[in-house]
Amino acid sequence: MELIALPAFADNYVWMLHDGQAALVVDPGDAAPVFEALQRRGLQLRSILVTHHHADHVGGVAALRDATGAQVFGPSRERIPEPLTRVSGGDRLPADPATLGLAFEVIDVPGHTAGHIAYWCVGLDDADGAPVLFCGDTLFSGGCGRLFEGTPAQMLDSLDRLAALPGNTRVCCAHEYTLSNLKFARAVEPASEDLLHYSAQCEQQRALNQPTLPSRIALERRINPFLRVREPLVAEAARGFDAGAQDAVGVLAALRQWKNEFK
Repeated sequence: MELIALPAFADNYVWMLHDGQAALVVDPGDAAPVFEALQRRGLQLRSILVTHHHADHVGGVAALRDATGAQVFGPSRERIPEPLTRVSGGDRLPADPATLGLAFEVIDVPGHTAGHIAYWCVGLDDADGAPVLFCGDTLFSGGCGRLFEGTPAQMLDSLDRLAALPGNTRVCCAHEYTLSNLKFARAVEPASEDLLHYSAQCEQQRALNQPTLPSRIALERRINPFLRVREPLVAEAARGFDAGAQDAVGVLAALRQWKNEFK
């Protein structure tokens, strides 16, 4: 089994899992890089997993489905065209040929959009072997998604749910936002040695045009301010931006607004 990040648009990743013969992809906003990867590796696309309805995540679904007959899984409460196998939190995708025989658990993660979901996969027999989280635009390395449809309370609950996953879980988010997120994170926690070392590592990767992803849940717990809203130093920094940030939800809301305005 192999996990691959296919670059799309300016900063998207379409994630692909394949076993040398069959493949599945996650959030194919653009069909072209997927078709190219399938052809180059001689793969048959079996399924498409969608996390939310935004065009840069679903724009290539119809073309891929029509050309390959792949089964499409997507959130039950999002505006995604049929045919679609609709799933929601707590569901498990069938471990059959469409999913390469892998075990996927669906997690509800509203916030970025109202019906956003994530997929957590265990049992990969690749070189790493750790679980994989496909989290769309909910959790980024060093950051989280903007709140287009959900509330800060929803996003906090969603991030708490993801942070509770095993620490070795690989975090496969859908955008290469890591460097800008870490610049903001260092403004929140300027004394963090973990942030300093991780930022240097990611800068080297980007200089070589390599993805900074996947990250790990354990790492995100140490460096991501949006997973650290209950840490006193993070809360204090948030209150420096918004003195009304008195609880965890308020801290997350303040951090998100601060990040929106951060240069």
